[in-house]
Amino acid sequence: MKIKRQKQAKKTISFYKYNFSFREPFQILLDGTFCQAALKNKIQIKEQMPKYLMGEVQLCTTNCALKELETIGKQLYGAKLILQRFQVRKCAHLKDPVPASECLLSMLEETNPHHYFVATQDHAVTAGLKKIPGVPLLYIILNTIVLDKPSQASLDHVQAVQLGELVTPAQQQSIRSLKEEQGIGHKNGERRKRKRKQSNPNPLSCLKKKKKGEPTPPLKKTEPGEKKKRSRHKRRKKAGGDAVAAPAVSNA
Repeated sequence: MKIKRQKQAKKTISFYKYNFSFREPFQILLDGTFCQAALKNKIQIKEQMPKYLMGEVQLCTTNCALKELETIGKQLYGAKLILQRFQVRKCAHLKDPVPASECLLSMLEETNPHHYFVATQDHAVTAGLKKIPGVPLLYIILNTIVLDKPSQASLDHVQAVQLGELVTPAQQQSIRSLKEEQGIGHKNGERRKRKRKQSNPNPLSCLKKKKKGEPTPPLKKTEPGEKKKRSRHKRRKKAGGDAVAAPAVSNA
């Protein structure tokens, strides 16, 4: 029975890894009801949770869950001691605490962006979790920790993505990064003005300007009666008999 349960858990974890980008360390959000059930059934959460999920985990809770156990008093004192050992994540109810069930659901928002596993025995929380796609649910039954099968909301979401009706969070992130590269803003597709990078000057523009050539002097006019000077080209003969042009000789 234990091997079968482990195989089912491995299959479910692979589903969330592939379709909802869950990665280790897995973040487990716990409440007082789960800690109380673990205490009754003598389950060591810190030891058994990583073994069951076959990976590194981070156990955490919220201020509201701790406040709720404090108000109840001695009945859940042992669960309170267990819950106090875990990390406390910030919630939006720091000044005005709310019931733990309401707080846990608010931490998940609409799409569970922080990839929380939720460990609870509260039926109100369980019913709310099954309406949110991509939320793994953990509970205790028959002295063992159990990872619930993917909810119908998660299955419907995956099917819609495969049919092209929805975009996965990973695809949304890649689209955002592409928009930022292209300078497209989030509002109404406005393009942002790109800041020009400082670049080195064009080496051709750094060349010294050439000085303009001086005007050529006008040709001397020949006075009447003066003969024009002509240049004559004499040809030399090579030994082979070919003629080679000699430098011009001017006659005065």
